[in-house]
Amino acid sequence: MRAIDTTQIGSIELFCKAAELSSFSAAAEALGLTPAAVSRSIKRLETRLGVRLFSRTTRQVKLTQEGALYWQECRQALQQIARAESIITNSQSVPSGLLRISVGTLYAHYRLLPVLQRFTSAYPQLELEISLSNRVVDIIEEGYDLAIRIGTPQDSRLISHKLENATVGIFATPDYLARRGVPQTLEDLTEHDCLQFILPTTGRAMPWILNGTDGQAMDYTVKSRLRLLEDAAACVSWGKGGGGLFQTYHFIASEAIAKGELVEVLPAYRGRSRQFSLTYPQNRHLSVRVRAFVDFILGELRLA
Repeated sequence: MRAIDTTQIGSIELFCKAAELSSFSAAAEALGLTPAAVSRSIKRLETRLGVRLFSRTTRQVKLTQEGALYWQECRQALQQIARAESIITNSQSVPSGLLRISVGTLYAHYRLLPVLQRFTSAYPQLELEISLSNRVVDIIEEGYDLAIRIGTPQDSRLISHKLENATVGIFATPDYLARRGVPQTLEDLTEHDCLQFILPTTGRAMPWILNGTDGQAMDYTVKSRLRLLEDAAACVSWGKGGGGLFQTYHFIASEAIAKGELVEVLPAYRGRSRQFSLTYPQNRHLSVRVRAFVDFILGELRLA
């Protein structure tokens, strides 16, 4: 049986960072996590060990005697692991082998795939396997090297890099608006065909994110007879064909707007955005092929 698993290693790495910085918040910021995620991870570690590793006050966290001993041993162990991985990965000076990537359909079609040829040309010895899916995958359990997803993962085993805050709007074709009229208020949406995407994780409609007239953020679930499952890009294709109103990202609609093929409606309610992040397991950060992809994507797509 395995004495330790990847979850425990991730918790140990978080513990060492918190011990090094004497702060859960500073450790969270350094690793791209929330303080709550760091606190939960260390709490699980303390529960498994049956000891308190930190004494906590409102102002600071401080290692206990047991925590100091554990930090000394864990720090040495992690350094040995890092040296071992460095020996292996540095022996591979040219990125090669299989790189498995998971990405949502919209971001794949409109952001990632259009620039990927430059990456494959630069690294001809790499094999790429890209899964386009709106399902939230377990990167580690399903064997992916990297993923691009909405939001910031709370999994302490993952490293995350923010790519951008992508703003959204509500759009339709000029032909549709000529036939059905231009909505002026949210109440007007009940008289329109609104293209609704059903989230694969919950089976519920994905709400339209809006800013209310009072400036407060709001999630608005449209009532619609037109629903699409599995692929959010279908809403865009149907909408561009004159099928109804749909919400999507400005980076998707901007070219069609410039050509006069789409019109943004209800501009008073726009301004909200969703964050896209590049994530990968902590134990992959020394892999030459993962580093090559991370450096490329941050250079190409990081718009934060």
